[in-house]
Amino acid sequence: MDAIGRRNAAQASWEANGEEEQESVEQPAEDETKKEKPLTKAQKEKQKAREKAIAKAKASKKFQQMRKRGLDDAGLTDSDEAADNFYDTANLPNIGQFENCQICEIRFTVTAYSRTGPDGGLLCVKCTKELDDEDEGPKKKRQYTARFNRRQIESGRLDGISQRGARDLVSQCVSTLVNNAHQAEDFGDLPIQLVDKLSQLLSKKRLLDSRTLNLFLKPSTEAITVYDGAKLSSDDYTRIFQLVPTVKHLRLKNAIQFKGKVMEYLTNSTVELESFSIHGANLIDDDHWTSFLIKKGSHLRTLKVYYTDVSFGNDVMRSIKDLCPDLVRLKISHNQQVTDEGLRHITGLHKLQHLSLEIYKETSTEPYVEIINTLGKNLKTLALRGIPYVGDSLLEAIHNNCTKLSKLRLTRNETFTDAGFVNLFTNWTNPALRYVDLGECRHLDTLVALENPDKIGLCSDGFEALMAHSGRHLQLLNALSCRHITKQCFEMVFGKDKEHPELDTLDVSFCWGIDDFVVGSIFRSCPNLKRLKVFGCFGVKDVQVPKGRVLLGNPNAKGMQIEGEDD
Repeated sequence: MDAIGRRNAAQASWEANGEEEQESVEQPAEDETKKEKPLTKAQKEKQKAREKAIAKAKASKKFQQMRKRGLDDAGLTDSDEAADNFYDTANLPNIGQFENCQICEIRFTVTAYSRTGPDGGLLCVKCTKELDDEDEGPKKKRQYTARFNRRQIESGRLDGISQRGARDLVSQCVSTLVNNAHQAEDFGDLPIQLVDKLSQLLSKKRLLDSRTLNLFLKPSTEAITVYDGAKLSSDDYTRIFQLVPTVKHLRLKNAIQFKGKVMEYLTNSTVELESFSIHGANLIDDDHWTSFLIKKGSHLRTLKVYYTDVSFGNDVMRSIKDLCPDLVRLKISHNQQVTDEGLRHITGLHKLQHLSLEIYKETSTEPYVEIINTLGKNLKTLALRGIPYVGDSLLEAIHNNCTKLSKLRLTRNETFTDAGFVNLFTNWTNPALRYVDLGECRHLDTLVALENPDKIGLCSDGFEALMAHSGRHLQLLNALSCRHITKQCFEMVFGKDKEHPELDTLDVSFCWGIDDFVVGSIFRSCPNLKRLKVFGCFGVKDVQVPKGRVLLGNPNAKGMQIEGEDD
């Protein structure tokens, strides 16, 4: 019995010691609770206001609707927590107010894109970006990039500059080289076609400057093309002739800084240009042009001059006639100084085969007729833009003298008649045309435009004569704003028994006779048609576009619809 008693006493003593130890362990926690600082008066008022706002939030209709959706969708059961979150969200600063970032505590202006932090506060732009990168940023960025690329592909396809599917290896390499042009030192022995493509892409991205220009200045190069020289200085143009004295074909666009001193250096250099095309160099006066033609005109075969304001007038045209006897191609576009007198000097260029003119000053019919009567038998392309008051006698001269034309452009005219076009294309000994642009040959008087009793412009009879003469070999046809071509005419020209196998691009914008049926007939009778423009044709409402074709200008809000897997 004594042993049993001693054992029970030891066990009781051990349990008592354990309870004392537990109490001694828990005692500090009670002491810590007692040591907590009491809330200040301001904190108590803030807590009381928060509890009051949460109670008010619970009773609001908006919170009840939100809580109901939460119970249905996410199993929300703690209404106090929901009301607390609702209070935090409802009391965020408004757009335009200042707030401190929850993470870095920097002060910033709240915008519609300010993100809420983990604890309910707002984040600055830098912290928002870092948090996006950690969370869903990469995924969202990939989705945006894919969507952006898809839109770019569709936009390019509508413009006719890209197609569906992956790019070929050469295009991908060229694109990569353009994106890293700042690291390139030389293009090496790339073919001329790829170098030209590189120049186009660099100009498109506004990357063609003094440094990247050096990549194209290879001493043995014979052709240099600058598609955008807006960032080049006069010294850069001078450097072209210093580093590449062998250049024969020079084409410069937006050559704003190609001034008189650059032309003077070119005139005194050993460069002998055979082809010279310059765009936007309106700071070269007539004296420098004349000096250049005196020394270099005998070598020129092609001369193209665009956008000149107060220079390149009748005196320069006389110099071209006297100093450029071997000129084959002449293009004068957007010129403000040449008149009828200057146009008559063109008749002295007996070897001319390609002529393109766009003169801003009002000109008459006679100089153009003289040019065609003298040079028409040799002309292969003829482009006359902006000739509003030139009459049918020009069409008659073309019919009588031109027998080698493959391209004909007569635009923005308001005096040609439908009978004149019929006489031009009927029994014409010229082979079938490849490119025809008769855009904006129409009556301008709005009071009689609907009736058009005199049949001014290209009308139904003239259009039928054109298609009868060249329809089977036409590649490009522009009948923009020729609004007096009737629906019946279009239905007959593009009827079931008609086919135009080589037509690639057709523009019938603002033609009143175009509707869904006519568009369908055009796609059927033109199997190789790639682009059809129907801007302003409000009869086109619901057209199914075959695969591989592009319909531009459809006023239907649904846009272009593509059907089928085959044409």
